Amino acid sequence: MLVYSAHITPRLRYIARFFSTEMSAAEWQLTDDPEVFLSERGARINYSTEPLDTHCLHIPPQGLLFQTGIRPQAVSLAPLNGLPAFFQTGGSLGFDVFAAAFYLLSRYEEYLPFEKDRYGRFPATQSVAYKNGFLNIPLINHWIQLLKQQLSGLFPDEPFRQAIFRFIPTYDIDMAWSYRHKGFWRNGLNFVKEALSLQPSAFSRRIKVLLEKEGDPFDQFGWLNQLHEQYRLQPYYFFLVGEHTNRYDKNISPHNKAMKALIADHAIRYPIGLHPSWQSNMAASFLKREKELLSAITGNSINASRQHFLKLSFPDTYRNLLKAGILFDFSMGYADDNGFRASVASPFCWYDLQAETATDLLIFPFCFMEATSIFYKKETPDAGLTALLQLYNEVKKVDGFFCMIWHNSSFTEEGIFKGWKNMYETFVKEHIGTTFL
Repeated sequence: MLVYSAHITPRLRYIARFFSTEMSAAEWQLTDDPEVFLSERGARINYSTEPLDTHCLHIPPQGLLFQTGIRPQAVSLAPLNGLPAFFQTGGSLGFDVFAAAFYLLSRYEEYLPFEKDRYGRFPATQSVAYKNGFLNIPLINHWIQLLKQQLSGLFPDEPFRQAIFRFIPTYDIDMAWSYRHKGFWRNGLNFVKEALSLQPSAFSRRIKVLLEKEGDPFDQFGWLNQLHEQYRLQPYYFFLVGEHTNRYDKNISPHNKAMKALIADHAIRYPIGLHPSWQSNMAASFLKREKELLSAITGNSINASRQHFLKLSFPDTYRNLLKAGILFDFSMGYADDNGFRASVASPFCWYDLQAETATDLLIFPFCFMEATSIFYKKETPDAGLTALLQLYNEVKKVDGFFCMIWHNSSFTEEGIFKGWKNMYETFVKEHIGTTFL
């Protein structure tokens, strides 16, 4: 595929590489020479305001890919070719699909001023996807299908890559155990709190678990292992290994024998990633230390992460991850709503807008987190399953990448978590199991 543009910029190179990765077996070539473009007999895209030749796909540029810096963009949605679209410029598709995809993938809107939520995050409700009703669809993947159809009509001999549906469950281990391995002082303080707040059932449960008369409710790891083996799943586990506990970082000490054994056992079975502590957002030294700790426990290099509380701030978070040697990140999603934060169900490399450069940090977006359904949406397990299946089916339509987040603490079958373990098992058995077995 040859793409002509009067100006070849880092932004254009980045988005052309993304589309070529998603659509073609070979990387697309760019040229700013009209004679080279006109002499090409294969598939061609004219990304300019000049007509040049009728037998090519013409996408008049909106201008975003030729700019530098960050400024407000006019984003006005209109249905084109049956899909929501913006940056309408006419041409073969009716809009500048390259600029629109770049705007969403780069998270351009998150560099502009916005009102942060209580944790300092960009909320889903302020996104263009939420405001315009396409948060729940992987819009860019639909645009890719549309572009492929248009090009196939013009160049029927051009080979295109067939997308394959991929599924990966992921787990954040914020608190490996509810009662066990917390030490004398943490359990002692909790005994006092439960006694003073008149919680006799919690007080009794803690004693039974500590005396090993009952299992710890957060210890769902054996059950998960059986589920993964039965349905041949390869999940990713992200462990919080912060050395200092606080309001947000509450996991068992990474120096605890049981915690080390748990992590080591999972490292034998599955890919392991870092769940950077809340404190690491304020001090990069914590991130480096935690990565080293997790690497020492697993005996492997750690190159994947997901932010605790999904604390993601552009460009600082991703720059810090890259400096720490992280190559893969799984934080691209919202806490307050399920859906597609970057409007895509495909892994993609992060583009640093402030530095105007493509990076090697590969982003794996997720679209569903059970904590969102439980704590933000206040959904029942049945309603959560309906929401999960809606997103799952949307990804299946485009043969995309489906990633979701769960926490071991949500499988306890207690209080607000009652029914979610069964919901998860039902989803895996009736939908994932039939796909991969």
